[in-house]
Amino acid sequence: MKHINTATQLCAIIGNPVGHSLSPSIHNAAFLALGLNFVYLAFKVEDVGSALCGMRALNNFRGMSVTIPHKVEVMKYVDEIPDVDRHIGSINTVINNDGRLTGFGTDGPGAHKAIMDAGIELSGKTVLMLGAGGSARAIAFTLAQKAGLSRLILLNNNKERLNRLATDLKNSTNTPIEPEKLSTESIAAGVKDADLIINTTPVGMHPNEDASLVPPDLFRPEQAVFDIVYNPLDTKLLTQARERGLKIIRGVEMFINQAVLQFERFTGEKAPVDIMRRVVMESLGS
Repeated sequence: MKHINTATQLCAIIGNPVGHSLSPSIHNAAFLALGLNFVYLAFKVEDVGSALCGMRALNNFRGMSVTIPHKVEVMKYVDEIPDVDRHIGSINTVINNDGRLTGFGTDGPGAHKAIMDAGIELSGKTVLMLGAGGSARAIAFTLAQKAGLSRLILLNNNKERLNRLATDLKNSTNTPIEPEKLSTESIAAGVKDADLIINTTPVGMHPNEDASLVPPDLFRPEQAVFDIVYNPLDTKLLTQARERGLKIIRGVEMFINQAVLQFERFTGEKAPVDIMRRVVMESLGS
């Protein structure tokens, strides 16, 4: 930032926890690179409604990124949501236009691009998804609508959340959906059939880097593994998958993709993708 003045536009990420987020680093570097009068901060938030009320009241509060656990609840407090995101049932971005709040999602498109960029063909394939939260909903809907899957297996501990996601997918897409409660047995069965395994849970996230939901002896060399956790850069799940010859997709790819989409909506400018990527990789020690 060269300066902050009365015209400075505020963007922020809200979540709980939020201390691990790299969003301030990546967005502020991009603002600086383009000479934009913006600043991006991080806020630990428990009361989502009050946070959105504050955003609405502050004219310079331009954009908000929303992370765990608020991606579903935040939908209650915005004025407008595109139909595709309303069907998904979660959002991760809010734009303030003179007190009118528009919410939408970038997680699904960001994840889909990461998969395509890795050269993974999903048409006619089986995907196993671990988790059923906001990010899982966004990714599941995007893949079920666009990837031509033969099956989507969903595993989650929360039965109500799992069944709600499965029902919504069945009502809105033609992809066969198979929900199961997450257990040792269901993980083993799902991994056996999966071409792509996607972890959307926080298991393996800093500071719990030694955790993984999938025993490595279940992997097959022809599989691919995608972990949306981006800190650490290589989770235990990804490290063990790579050691067994599997193709991996780091969560940082989805993170950068979705941040680029957010930045462009916040500012109306084309994002400096190379700079954003460099900042993230340097922050993660790569």
